[in-house]
Amino acid sequence: MSLLVVGLSHRTAPVGVLERAALTGETPTRLLHDAAASATVAEAALVNTCNRIELYADVDKFHAGVAELSQLLAGHSGVDIDELTPHLYVHYEDRAVHHLFSVACGLDSMVVGEGQILGQLRDALAKAQDEHTAGRGLNELFQQALRVGKRAHSETGIDKAGQSLVTFGLEQVAAGAGPIAGKRALVVGAGSMSSLAAATLVRSGVTDLQIANRTPARAERLAEILGGAARTLDFDQVPQALADVDLVISCTGAAGTVIDAAEVAAAVAARTAEQPLAFLDLAMPRDVDHAVHRLDGALLVDLESLSHAHAASPGAGDVDAVTTIVGDEVTAFGQAQRAARIAPTVVALRAMASEVVRSELARLTSRLPDLDERSSAEISQTVRRVVDKLLHAPTVKVKQLAGEPGGASYAEALRELFDLDPAAVHAVSGTPVGDRAGSSIPAGGIPAAQAAVAPPAGAPR
Repeated sequence: MSLLVVGLSHRTAPVGVLERAALTGETPTRLLHDAAASATVAEAALVNTCNRIELYADVDKFHAGVAELSQLLAGHSGVDIDELTPHLYVHYEDRAVHHLFSVACGLDSMVVGEGQILGQLRDALAKAQDEHTAGRGLNELFQQALRVGKRAHSETGIDKAGQSLVTFGLEQVAAGAGPIAGKRALVVGAGSMSSLAAATLVRSGVTDLQIANRTPARAERLAEILGGAARTLDFDQVPQALADVDLVISCTGAAGTVIDAAEVAAAVAARTAEQPLAFLDLAMPRDVDHAVHRLDGALLVDLESLSHAHAASPGAGDVDAVTTIVGDEVTAFGQAQRAARIAPTVVALRAMASEVVRSELARLTSRLPDLDERSSAEISQTVRRVVDKLLHAPTVKVKQLAGEPGGASYAEALRELFDLDPAAVHAVSGTPVGDRAGSSIPAGGIPAAQAAVAPPAGAPR
């Protein structure tokens, strides 16, 4: 597998661009299918969250893969390719694996160490499996990423380095609008992020919690899960309810704003509470009109302000430990993948040797028909032992060398030296004939614009 990642995130794109590029409705599914249908792509998976959009693909050509995935992201997001390209990053082979493992550990999250990304990666894999765009390569990669993420959280204190986006957002709200405990709250939406928000509010001690969702059944189900700690509200009653609450958390996945500035202004005018009416907008694109920032009596904390707040927060001591885990796991994964690439060649070589032994023993039997059974068995065993000893050293050594960067060349040398039939190797591996060359990219990845003219060394064009 030659893994390529093309994407954009809160680290490379301003919130305004991320908001316009956000994939909603059936768009992620269409993008996934179009990527998998590309002539350069064998497998594809899409990680689509509130602060990142990333296409992972097994490609046969670096240049063509970058161009194709970039065009697909632009086409499905609706952001012009010329505007989108400066914000795209590209990772290839080992650096792509390193990026995914870092994402799984929460090292690349807006709130470092948050664990919600593991569920989002699990959902991305499940989606690719359901849509039949992920094969063995991406399945193994994402499963390993999930294991690495779990290991990082169990062996280090990375969880303490950062909270969930909800918890971090509520801290920012509390700093500007007072403690969460005792507030009356409204959660708009009933997806995974909204569910986390509602559960966090209950634990934080809100006195009254309402949940509104376009699909009432989902809101009712969430209220049931919370064990009677919340009640539901019709979605079209949200504007009227604003005046009766102290805090609104919204994350609906809607294509446009759900709460506009005029509605907030009316609610603020009708309130008697001293503290501002607080909004925590965790949606991408945003649910709450950005103009609410300018309203007196209202406080808006959104992904843009959270990004600025977290950039100024101190780093965590356990980040270094997790970084080491990621580096070790990437090395081990790469070695295993490279070793697996040569296994079909070794199996094909031994199969060829067995056929040669069988053929020669049959020839000997036909030339010496009077050879007794004991002598025939001893000759057969001796011939097989000689062949095994001759093959042992080169096959063991080539497996060791295959675990190193560029190890695929040793498999090619073995095929050339023993004149192995490519079809025989293909029959063993079940993958296209010919290994794809590996490569790596500097730790920060390369911008898509640069990737268009400067592929990593060894990358197939």
